[in-house]
Amino acid sequence: MKHLILLLLVFSLYSCGTTQLKDRWISPEADNYTLKKVFIVGLTDDPEAREKFEKKLQTQLALRDIEATISLDQFDADFLAKEKTDTEIKALENQLLEDGYDAVVFTKVAGIKNKIQFKKDYSNIDKSHNRFNEDYLMYQDQHFNPDAYKEYQVYNAETSVYCLCPTKERTLIWKGYIDIVDPQNINQTVKDYSKLLILVLEEDKIIPLKE
Repeated sequence: MKHLILLLLVFSLYSCGTTQLKDRWISPEADNYTLKKVFIVGLTDDPEAREKFEKKLQTQLALRDIEATISLDQFDADFLAKEKTDTEIKALENQLLEDGYDAVVFTKVAGIKNKIQFKKDYSNIDKSHNRFNEDYLMYQDQHFNPDAYKEYQVYNAETSVYCLCPTKERTLIWKGYIDIVDPQNINQTVKDYSKLLILVLEEDKIIPLKE
């Protein structure tokens, strides 16, 4: 029981509404970096979601004394709509470096999975699976009632923090893998994702705690 409670606490810590942290990676050299001025890029074909996410993250970083610029303020609306070459991206990095940026925070959707879920509430362990007949009767609907299940999507999103260092390569400092489960509302999804992202970045000491 203690083990179950611990798992639930860990799960709740790394889950915010529609979002769940699946994994993250931290560079062994992460302690050598202090973020002062960052450039935020949200790569998505949904302009509204991109704007809301970038601005939300910008606000959260500002509360931690990190100057942040969003891609929408730096480029025109067609910037992400056109394919870029390696030369163009390197030119962007060099320009950001000249402008005093020390990091890029890059978020994108890496994949989408279709899921199927049983519609009935079976989350209460005390009322489910205690007896074979209850378990059997509950799940036999998958054979006789196609409407017992609903389909939904899980978006596999990734956020990476890259160092823009004058004397080093454009090094990956941190990467987080976050699932967005069955998003229904842009505002809520952006709120959940940014909240979880900031929480983990603070815990991993990539950004400071809000004072």
